[in-house]
Amino acid sequence: MKKTSKKIVFFGNERLATAVSTTAPTLRALVAAGYEVCAVVANHEAPRSRKTRTLEIATVAEEHNIPLLTPGRLHDIAPQLEAYGAIAGVLVAYGKIVPQNIIDVFPRGIINIHPSLLPRHRGPIPIESILLAGEKKTGVSLMQLRKEMDAGPLYAQVELTLSGTETKQFLANTLLTMGAEQLIEHLPKIIDGSLQPTPQDNQRATYDKLIQKQDGVIDWQKHAAQIEREIRAYAEWPKTRASLGGEEVIITHAHVSTTNHVPAMQPGTITVAAGELLVTCGGGTLSIERLKPAGKPEMDVVSFLAGYGKSL
Repeated sequence: MKKTSKKIVFFGNERLATAVSTTAPTLRALVAAGYEVCAVVANHEAPRSRKTRTLEIATVAEEHNIPLLTPGRLHDIAPQLEAYGAIAGVLVAYGKIVPQNIIDVFPRGIINIHPSLLPRHRGPIPIESILLAGEKKTGVSLMQLRKEMDAGPLYAQVELTLSGTETKQFLANTLLTMGAEQLIEHLPKIIDGSLQPTPQDNQRATYDKLIQKQDGVIDWQKHAAQIEREIRAYAEWPKTRASLGGEEVIITHAHVSTTNHVPAMQPGTITVAAGELLVTCGGGTLSIERLKPAGKPEMDVVSFLAGYGKSL
C-alpha cells in the first residue's frame, strides 16, 4: 500500500510520569492539524478494580472515531499497522521498548516526544528524576525512535527554566504541551525529509533508576531540601510516608523552613512552634503544610494539629 503523508499511527498514553493525568494534547493537536490518525496503540491492561483510572487517550480516540489497539505484543499487530499505510508513527509515553521491525513499518520511522534534554535523563522516569535532582532547567526532546532506550538522534529540543517549586503534575502538563507544539511545528519537515536528526552525544548520557515503593518512606537523615523534592516527585505514587508521633501519614506538601526558632535536635525530632509542624532533618528543617493521616482525607497542618497535636 502507498504510504500517505497525512497518515499517522499514535503510540502511548501521554502520561509522562507516574500517576499523573493528561488531557492528551499531542493526539488532539495532530487531529486539529489535519493529520489522519489511523489508530492509537496503547500499552494498557484492562481495569481490574473501580480504582483503575480511565485511560484518557482512549476517551480522546473515541471522540474522534480513532481505533484503540491494546496489544499484548506489538508483533501481533504488525500486519495491521502495515495495512494502514501511515507515513510515520508518533510516540508519547508508550511504556515498552518498540521492536525495530515495528519502527521499520513507517517510512519516516516513529517520532518520540521525550520529557528531558537528552542525552540527560534517559529512561522511563525523567520528570521524577529531574525533580529529585533539583535541576535548574529541563525541556523536551523530539527524537527519532530507536530500539535502544532514548538513544535515537534528535530533531529538535526546547528548554524550560525551573523555579524549584514545580509539582509533578504541573511539570508533566507543561512539558507535554511544549512537546505537542514542537511536534506540530517540525512534523511536516520530518515527513518531507527536509529535517534530518542529529546523533546524541552518548558520552554525556545519564540513566535514571526506577522508583520503588519503599523510596516513599522518609529518611529524616537526608537534607530537608531533598525530602521536599521527594514529596513533589513521589506525589500520588509511591507517595511520601512517615510516622509522626505514632500516626502514619502521607505528606503531600511541605517546604524547607527558614525560621530560626527550632533548636538543634536529632533528625526526626518533631517541633510545633508558631503554628508550624516542623521536623528536624539531617540538614535543615522541614515545615509540613498538608498531609493525610491513615484512613483520613488530606488536610492542612492546622486541622492536623487540632486533631492529632496531643500525640506529637
